[in-house]
Amino acid sequence: MSEGVLLNQWREHLAMGRRRSPHTVRAYVATAERWLERIDAADWGTLARLGPADLRMQLALRRAEGLSNVSAARELSALKAFLAYAREQAGFVDAAPPRLRGPRIKKGLPRPVTPDEAANLAETVKETSAEDWIGARDRAVLLLLYGAGLRIAEALSLKGSDAPLSETLVVTGKGNKQRVVPILPLVRAAVADYVKRCPFPLESSQPLFRGAKGGQLSQGMVQKAMARARIALGLPATATPHALRHSFATHLLGAGADLRSLQELLGHASLGSTQIYTRVDAATMLEAYRSAHPREKA
Repeated sequence: MSEGVLLNQWREHLAMGRRRSPHTVRAYVATAERWLERIDAADWGTLARLGPADLRMQLALRRAEGLSNVSAARELSALKAFLAYAREQAGFVDAAPPRLRGPRIKKGLPRPVTPDEAANLAETVKETSAEDWIGARDRAVLLLLYGAGLRIAEALSLKGSDAPLSETLVVTGKGNKQRVVPILPLVRAAVADYVKRCPFPLESSQPLFRGAKGGQLSQGMVQKAMARARIALGLPATATPHALRHSFATHLLGAGADLRSLQELLGHASLGSTQIYTRVDAATMLEAYRSAHPREKA
């Protein structure tokens, strides 16, 4: 069995068996490929016999190449998954997973924008665009992120058949998990305005949001439009497209939404991922207190 065969099986397992995103599949396969280049293992049985010391060595070599703590933690997770799959393929079903702790990562809080800032960003991308239809497109995308809490990849994966948007939208998120999100009238109107202006035929099976030449709109173009608007408004570098999704969650929580409902709206697999917004909201309130309280201002 060759290295290529092992990698192809691993790729198929991730994409079809585990339904991982294309980005995750590429990253995990690249990690496995780097490991296979260093070790002498051409079959699942040889790989299955590797242990924590082998993982530690690979991680040490990667850290020596300048890998950050965050990237090292992700790489270790990919290596563990690959080794677990190798053991499964070799029939080592009772083998305990290797115990190896990754580097500690300090989790920073998301930095939400205010409701006014979110509205101004959406209007600014429209007003500063070179073409009216592109401005309408970018405004619609940003409003989907802030008004419906979509991930940028989820917004850009919408098809022509999704328009016109109704009061609810079925969104396919990470792991092909589907959820239903409500769509505000303002967001529906923004998407309808884009559809009316778009110069390309929006066929049902084709992407809803198009690039300047008619292909699928890329995340990079949305990020660039957001960056231009952010600079024009004097907002910090943390005001990214993903920050709009954080803002959606933070503002809902501040308005009284419960965590379970928020978890469903965001498409989080676990409640733990949603609970970070309780800290975000507390941080926001503390900041408001410090800026408004007379003792703090003195």
